[in-house]
Amino acid sequence: MYKDLFKLLDRIPYFTLEAVRQLIGDVALSPASINTALYRWVKQGRIIKLKKGMYMTRSFYERYRADENFSALVSAILIPQSYLSLEFILQKHGILSDITYPVTAITFKQTRVFENTIGTFSYRNIKSALYTGFEITNYLGISIARASLAKALFDYLYLRPWQGGGSDDLADDLRLNLSGISLQDRHDFECFVELSNSPKMKKVLQSFRRNAWQL
Repeated sequence: MYKDLFKLLDRIPYFTLEAVRQLIGDVALSPASINTALYRWVKQGRIIKLKKGMYMTRSFYERYRADENFSALVSAILIPQSYLSLEFILQKHGILSDITYPVTAITFKQTRVFENTIGTFSYRNIKSALYTGFEITNYLGISIARASLAKALFDYLYLRPWQGGGSDDLADDLRLNLSGISLQDRHDFECFVELSNSPKMKKVLQSFRRNAWQL
């Protein structure tokens, strides 16, 4: 029975206890019995626990782990109402130094961090009015939202403490490589600052204009 079950589970990105119960088709099977089986399969390495009550088969993981979108897929599975942003996006654009960061995302839900055998997935909270500036794509049947470069930079600085003291050149202080950012991205960043109506972000923008974005 379980051999056929794994053939089905290997086709989908993730599954839950209830999904296993439905696939088995035995309504008399108790959740406790399924939980025991899931615990045993995790110990055996046949499945990976993504978070409480959510799993992925080892076979699925091995098949797709090298794909560029795989970590983004897992992030979207863990908290569907989220979009990739912050360090994860900035590093891909060469804005940050070449350091390994956790997968970072924004959500309007509470701040969370998930650690599993695949990696560390960090979620920061932002108010609903600023929950924008991302595009959605589909990968293996899962919707993945990614912030634009301008929004990822805005989120990174908006959620970072800064009072405007010290050096006037914030980009230099934070070692941000902003020289290659396009005029469109600069304009979009300015729009997000205006949307936020944040005094701090207005100071950030002024610093960028005086230093990093001088023409």
